[in-house]
Amino acid sequence: MKHLTLIITLLLCTFTTMRAEHTRIIVMSDIGGSDPDDRQSLIHLLTTLDKVDMEGFILQFAWANLDRNDQLSATNTIVDVYQRALPNLRVHSKGFPDADEVRQMIKFGQKDAGMKGVGEGKDSPGSELIIKAVDSKDPRPVWIVTWAGTNTLAQAVWKIQNTRTPEEVKKFISKIRVYDVLGQDDAGAWLTTQHPELTYIRNKHVYGWAPTDEWTKKNVQEVGELGEVYPNRIWATEGDTPSFLYFLDNGLNSPEHLDWGGWGGRFDLKKVANIESMDWVKKCGLNEFQYGTFMMIGSSKEGVHAINKWKEDIYNNFAARMKWSVTSDYKDANHHPIAAIGKNCTTAHITKKVKAGTTLKLDASRSSDPDGNNLEYEWIFYKEAGTYNGDIQELGNTSRLDLVVPYDAQGSKIHLILRVTDNGVPSLTSYRRIVLEVK
Repeated sequence: MKHLTLIITLLLCTFTTMRAEHTRIIVMSDIGGSDPDDRQSLIHLLTTLDKVDMEGFILQFAWANLDRNDQLSATNTIVDVYQRALPNLRVHSKGFPDADEVRQMIKFGQKDAGMKGVGEGKDSPGSELIIKAVDSKDPRPVWIVTWAGTNTLAQAVWKIQNTRTPEEVKKFISKIRVYDVLGQDDAGAWLTTQHPELTYIRNKHVYGWAPTDEWTKKNVQEVGELGEVYPNRIWATEGDTPSFLYFLDNGLNSPEHLDWGGWGGRFDLKKVANIESMDWVKKCGLNEFQYGTFMMIGSSKEGVHAINKWKEDIYNNFAARMKWSVTSDYKDANHHPIAAIGKNCTTAHITKKVKAGTTLKLDASRSSDPDGNNLEYEWIFYKEAGTYNGDIQELGNTSRLDLVVPYDAQGSKIHLILRVTDNGVPSLTSYRRIVLEVK
């Protein structure tokens, strides 16, 4: 009877987890340049497309003046390998899109760098794709994920500004979010001065989380065809990857809550003036300060440590997915456990109103593992994500939590993270976030 109950719970949890709402993203990349990190990040991204809804992959201007057809060739080579790995990937997760669907997302962006490439008669397939995505009836916002400059987005916004009413422009901007890696042209400054209400993250802390070369060789490069086309690093490994790790539906990430933290970092809600782009932007003759003071959202005080907090889980997730790409039998690979709070086994965060001084009881015993692996539990007080500045007792490592809500926490918010890890190879982790609103 106990075994039957476990099977029913697993089936129900699998169904509800699959129905979780994913984040819409459009990636802008200068893939094909001298730094191979965009090719690395694209391979990693493709192995996670069951956890995020990618709607575009825009080939941006390459500072090395690489031929655009070479950019397209580099991208298509990787997508071709993804197509061959796809039958195996789908054995382990049904959410991966067809390779042809991915190919239809690949568009060229602006022909020139920065704001020099924006204006009358400069629409591109990439800028038109952005407009179409934002204009769609899908109510979810569109996150523009930039591994390069942002001038293709600027062209889309420029066109909207010059063809629509102020009310229509406001509505268009309200559906856009930007996660900008490092700042790689002057278009971000133009966008944020033109539209100070725009949600625009510029993360300058994307280095220092990635695995070692030895780990990458063993767990990525030596695993199947995707591993064969994963290049050696020249500078930092996968410098752009945090920009999509931020959106993966894993029970921890909550992209619309910028200050909550997750795999792609944590960010301050208060905007910061003049977060300058990479130094070579200025060296290339672009001046982002010509538009005046520009306000953007920067990384929280933890910087890259907000990513490092979860880095072992990130590594294992990628390693498992690479193994999926070469494994045609479900039972021959490991899969993520399902973290449940009570009967709730989705990935959505849970908000609870509690009184200071009372005892909160949380039960994760319905958590399950599709492979029948043993589970370990960890309850984490994520202090930086909340507003309570005090300390909390040791939370323990069993499936049940009894927490005395601190008496001095009244009026604050406390973030608790349930971390459920299996003992498979590699071990995999799922999360649940519980937000306590203390009265």
